[in-house]
Amino acid sequence: MPTVSTPPVEEARSIFSELGYTVSGGEGSEFRAERKWRSVRVTALAESDETPDDGDMRCFVTWDDHAPELRRKLRRLDPTYEWAVIGVRESGDYEVARAPPSAAPAV
Repeated sequence: MPTVSTPPVEEARSIFSELGYTVSGGEGSEFRAERKWRSVRVTALAESDETPDDGDMRCFVTWDDHAPELRRKLRRLDPTYEWAVIGVRESGDYEVARAPPSAAPAV
């Protein structure tokens, strides 16, 4: 089992590289993944740590057993950015959960 206190940074980089994204920047647990017109800020978290308040498109990568709590936290916070959570399993497999669609603005 991976060390819980260590964010899955290498796993996050590997996932995005395998998906065809160009991975750049970040010495720590955050980097940018770009493909075509899409630019995503990726943050690897050990648990459901602090989440940023800003951005356009964000993806949080955490260990599989922490992913449900992180998804609940993001739903409660309802950030202004589009987000997804990737839960990485010990085997290297992963599951992606996206933000629920936002309600259409009132006219």
